[in-house]
Amino acid sequence: MICRDRLLPAVALLLLTVSATIGAQTTAAPRTPSGHPDLSGTYDIATLTPLQRPERFGEKAFLTEEEAAALEREEFDRNLDRNQASNPNREAPPEGGDGSRGAAGNVGGYNSFWIDRGTSAVLVDGQYPTSIIVDPVNGRQPSLTATARTQAAERAAFRGRENSGTAWWMIENGLDAPGPYDDPEIRPLAERCLLGFSSTGGPPMLPALYNNLKRIVQTDDYIMILIEMVHDARIIRLNQEHAPPNIRGWLGDSVGHWHGDTLVIDTTNFNDTPALRGATRDLHVVERFTRLDANTLHYEFTVEDPNVWTAPWSGEYVWPVSNDRVYEYACHEANYSFQGILGGARILEQDVRDGAVPQQ
Repeated sequence: MICRDRLLPAVALLLLTVSATIGAQTTAAPRTPSGHPDLSGTYDIATLTPLQRPERFGEKAFLTEEEAAALEREEFDRNLDRNQASNPNREAPPEGGDGSRGAAGNVGGYNSFWIDRGTSAVLVDGQYPTSIIVDPVNGRQPSLTATARTQAAERAAFRGRENSGTAWWMIENGLDAPGPYDDPEIRPLAERCLLGFSSTGGPPMLPALYNNLKRIVQTDDYIMILIEMVHDARIIRLNQEHAPPNIRGWLGDSVGHWHGDTLVIDTTNFNDTPALRGATRDLHVVERFTRLDANTLHYEFTVEDPNVWTAPWSGEYVWPVSNDRVYEYACHEANYSFQGILGGARILEQDVRDGAVPQQ
């Protein structure tokens, strides 16, 4: 998988970081000839602020300025360490990987070169929130429904296993047992290059491990949001009705309208597996975009899916303007890596059939 061609050294990116601030209106927000706020431009939504509040913070809703600075310094130091030159004489990774859930079982997949999860915490109205989620007040997603809990456990048992370097599904359940690599269409959508992971294409559009650029193009009748990861493009029709319920898409059906200076986007009609982890075809997302100034966009969202969560939940963070360009994300379904994934599984299965790996 090829990520964007923004090849600035990580340290240089860190040194250029400025915390995103709501309310710091240094330059007036631009407007279109028709008078609406002009949202067009490129934004980098990477941030160290997590979606959900880490449990260690408990009821603590905000970091102090010193805590936020310490968080940013910790990330700076981590990147300095990770970007040290590799030892050319280091040993090869263990056969089959080290058992981790990283790329290819951590046999040399992604390293820090590919990772860009932000260098600063979000600053909202002069405060550093401990999470993007603001409702519920604990900063975490509501509890799952009973059905969603059961389905999540089933997914984890089938696809969330550590990489043991064996066809564990055959070893544990017999030679005819179904496995997580039987069919390319049962693999995760991000792995198939259909949608980006972490709901970066949304909605809601959330920060991811890398490829966090968003490019907005605006007319009086449409808004287009180009997503850097997987090169998805959201087309939002303004002042129109939703498509019939039988017309569904990976990114749903989005219609928008202006409420004062805020663009409100309502999205329904998702496919069975939206980008948002665990969500279903009944997902409903309302987003609000407000251009605060020439350098800052305020993004809010509310999520509702009665099949998954026992209550709606909402979040907010800022999108700073970026001078970076969105390059092609060269990832497509049936890419060559997929041949390796499925082919490797066939080799592991043959090892079990040949008795090289004993069954339980």
